[in-house]
Amino acid sequence: MISVLVVEDEEITAEANRIYVERVPGFEVAGVVRSGGEALRFLRKRPVDLLLLDLYLPDMHGLEVCRAVRAGGLMCDVIAVTSARDLTMVRSAVSLGVSQYLLKPFTYATLAEKLTRYARFKEEAGMAVGQGDVDRVLGTLRGSSELPKGMARDTLDTVVARLRGRPEGMAAQAVADAIGVSRVTARRYLEYLVELGIAARIPQYGGVGRPELLYRIPMES
Repeated sequence: MISVLVVEDEEITAEANRIYVERVPGFEVAGVVRSGGEALRFLRKRPVDLLLLDLYLPDMHGLEVCRAVRAGGLMCDVIAVTSARDLTMVRSAVSLGVSQYLLKPFTYATLAEKLTRYARFKEEAGMAVGQGDVDRVLGTLRGSSELPKGMARDTLDTVVARLRGRPEGMAAQAVADAIGVSRVTARRYLEYLVELGIAARIPQYGGVGRPELLYRIPMES
C-alpha cells in the first residue's frame, strides 16, 4: 500500500480528500493534518510515501513545507493542491520536488488519475539501463510528452519563440505568416498553448464587429 498524508486546513475539504484517496486501490491515508507544522511533526514520527499538500496553510506556505521536508532529509513525494494559477509558483513547486500539481476544485476522477499514475511510477522506478528508461518513467509520472496527432515539436517551439519575441501578443494570422503555415494550423498550436497554460488569449478591441484575438506568453512564464 502507498501511504498518503493529507495536508489541508479546511475540514470539509480534508475529509473529502481522505475519502477520495482511500477509494483508489493501493492507497491508504496515514493521517490528516491541518497545518504545515503538524505535517512536519507527523513526518518525523511516521514517514509516508506521498504528501497531498495544500499550498495555502494557516501557519506557513506549502512550499515552505516542501523546503523543510527536503532540508530534513524526509523522503516523500508531493502532489501540490492549490487554487493558484500562477506559473511562477508552479515553477517554484517543481524546483522543490513537487511531482504533480492539482488545481482546485478537482474531481475524484482527476485525483484518481494522478494517484494511479504515481502508483505506476513507483512500480517502474528502479535502475535505469539507458535514457529511454529514464524518459519512460518520468513520462509515467508527469503524463505523456507526445503532442496531439498532427502537431510537430519543431513547429510548436517556433510558435513559442515567436510569441516570446512579441510580448504585446500576436494574432493567429500574424503567427501563420511568420512561420509559413495556414491560419487554421497556427490557431491550433496557439489554442494548444492556451490549454497548457503557457499562453493567454486576449481580446483586442478597437475595430468594428467582433474583437480580434491576440495570443501572448506572460513575461513570468
